[in-house]
This record gives sequence, structure tokens and C-alpha cells, in this order.
Amino acid sequence: MSTLLLERYLKTPVIDDLKKKMVFLGGPRQVGKTTFCQGLLHKYNAGHPAYLNWDDLEQRRSILNKNWPTTERLIVLDEVHKYARWRGLLKGFYDTQKQTHTFLVTGSARLNHYRRGGDSLLGRYHYYRMHPLSLPEVGYEPGALSGLLRFGGFPEPFLGQSEKELRRWHLQRMDRVIHQDLLDLERVREASLLERLAEALPDRVGAPLSVKNLARDLEVDFKTAQRWIGLLENVYFAYRIPPYGAPKLRAVKKEQKLYLWDWSQVIAPGPRFENLVASHLLKYCHYLEDTEGHRMELRFLRDVNKREVDFVVLKDQKPVFAVECKTGEKQLSPHIPYFLERTPIPKFYQVHLGKLHRSPMDRVEILPFSVFCKNEGLV
Repeated sequence: MSTLLLERYLKTPVIDDLKKKMVFLGGPRQVGKTTFCQGLLHKYNAGHPAYLNWDDLEQRRSILNKNWPTTERLIVLDEVHKYARWRGLLKGFYDTQKQTHTFLVTGSARLNHYRRGGDSLLGRYHYYRMHPLSLPEVGYEPGALSGLLRFGGFPEPFLGQSEKELRRWHLQRMDRVIHQDLLDLERVREASLLERLAEALPDRVGAPLSVKNLARDLEVDFKTAQRWIGLLENVYFAYRIPPYGAPKLRAVKKEQKLYLWDWSQVIAPGPRFENLVASHLLKYCHYLEDTEGHRMELRFLRDVNKREVDFVVLKDQKPVFAVECKTGEKQLSPHIPYFLERTPIPKFYQVHLGKLHRSPMDRVEILPFSVFCKNEGLV
């Protein structure tokens, strides 16, 4: 399992793109970006240090002074987006040294979001989002899926397989996300309230998110609560998905559903499994978007009468398939035949944690989640 971290799913496309441009690699703190980059450094370089982290004062000076090994091809710059003039800095690096160096820029925030006021780096980089471990990455051996459900997809707790260490990791991650990542990037005075918001989100996973209720519970106004959720999205703590509408549906339009990048924080078994499936689908969408340039969207189906199917994946604005999550091997959800007749969605899946695999009607399958991952080529 230890070699897994050096062979992450993004290795081949990132190596290919580094031959042509800079690569930006965003993703949650502790998702494995540093280990991934170190593996690439071993491939490119002769062993000299070419990994520079903005958070380290001495290495920060080295970045500003271009003080890195001149003989090394790959230079990794971590968290450099915390510098107010980082875009101009990288533009200068690339324009003057692209013949001798290639640059891999990493960060625990959405690097595409923190461009602020335009993108002076346009045409000089490709952007990737690294996700937690998924079932296709860790393999389909017995216990792999239950381990992911129990410990989440972040490498340290998943590989450690310890409930005690998972609890300690949760506390440390929350502190770092709120008191380091957010405060480094935004002028946030209410850190304790932001922490309360983050702690309240696991109980709201999978259901339509009411920002109004969140604001009331935190005793802040609606706009503040909405902005704070956006901040947590920018540092890869949570994400929201919008509804999918079709001409023959009275679909909801404004509701959104929220999920966490670390589904192990979700206590209830049903919502936790749904969050795991959401994260696998989002990873699939981001992978096709980042590597092939398709416009991918993850949405959900819900009408005004509260009929719902958990997810719809769209590729270049066309629905590809829909997914309903069930923790057990149950009868087909009655909402699937209803939406099957009223939407252009070509395929519906009902995934579960059991072993049953059957097709109760045309274009509909009830199947184990592991089989679904293989059939649809998830990463």
C-alpha cells in the first residue's frame, strides 16, 4: 500500500503536461500532494532539493531570489499563492526559465479562485485538482470499500486504520483549515464561528442545504453564512452541487446539496455512503475536465413534490447517467422510473453496499457500488 501514494491517478497526465507548461495542483490539505510531488522529483531530478514551501521563511527567500538548483529540471513551489504578487512572480519564472526548468505549483486552496482580478498566467499552465483516495485507486480487495467508508479517503487515516488516530487527525485538520488556510487567505475575524459552521455541516450532508437555517443557528446574517460556506469551499473543506432540470420536470431551481471532502466526518451511515459516492463522482468529473477538457457537472434530481435521485453526471451539458444511493440491497426506488420517463438521462444506477446485481427494467441497474466504479471507469 505504501507505493500507492507514489502512483496516484494523476501521475501520467501531470508528467505529460509538465513537458509543455506549468502545472498547478490544488486540493485539500493532507490529500497527498507533497508525497506525489516528491515522487515526481525523484523521477526528474538527481536528488538535490527542488521543493520550496512558501510557509518556510528560509525557503520563501529562496523562491523570491530564484535560489534553486540550476541543474534540476523540475521545481516544485508549494503554497506560493499566499504571496500577494504570486501571479507576476510565476509569470516571470516561466517566461524567463521555461527552457531550463518546469514548474509544479501546489496549494491547499483553489488556485484558480485566488487569481483575483484576471489571469495574467493564461496559457502558461494546466490546472489539476487532487482528490482523496477512491476505490479504484486503493483496489477492490475485500475490506477496501469498508475501510474507505470508515476512515475516509485521506491517505494518513486510511492507511493508519485506527479510530483513535482518525479522531486526532480530525481535530488537527480542523485547526489547520480554520486557523491556517482560511486566515492566511482571507481577512476572517470570526474564526470561532467559522469553526462552529464547519462542525455543523456534517449533519446537513445529503439534504437540501438551508443557508437561512445555518445563519439563524450561528446568529449571523444570510450573506455572512453564504460567504463563509464559500470560504470553506475554497479551501476544499466542503462542496455544493446544484439541481438538474429538464423540460418535463417541475424541478427545484435554487436548492443545493452539500458534501464534505472528508466523508469520515459524517456520522449517519446513509449520508456517509452518499457522501462517499458524491466524492467519487466529483473526482471522476474533475479528472475528465482537467485531463480531457470536457465540461463536466455533478448535479442532483429533485422536483417540487420531493421526488429525488441523488446524482446526475453531465458531460458537455448532456446527461450521461444518474445514481441513487442505498446502503442495503433494497427494491428499486420508485423515483427512478418516474424520472426515467421524464428526462433525457440515458442510464440510471441504484448502487448499494451488498452483492445483488440485477436490471429490473431497461436502462436501469441495481448493483454493488464497486461494480458501478468498474463499469463507468471511475478513477
